[in-house]
Amino acid sequence: MVSGEASRTRETCSVQLTVRLPRDIALQAEEVQRTDSEFLSRVILYGLTRRSIYRHLRQQSREEPGETEGQAAQLVT
Repeated sequence: MVSGEASRTRETCSVQLTVRLPRDIALQAEEVQRTDSEFLSRVILYGLTRRSIYRHLRQQSREEPGETEGQAAQLVT
């Protein structure tokens, strides 16, 4: 189990972010930052990971348009 724990451990560093949010969401974000900053960190990590995966898949689909079209044709027939 030690190897599994080690693979989940990541080197981290602090980051200062300034974002513009609707006032009610900003108040919630400030509260979460004060009360459960680990949760807020996980939410941001989740969002950035999804964005990274989306960009990667979008780039792949642009690089391999023939393969995607062929797959679509197979689904239609």
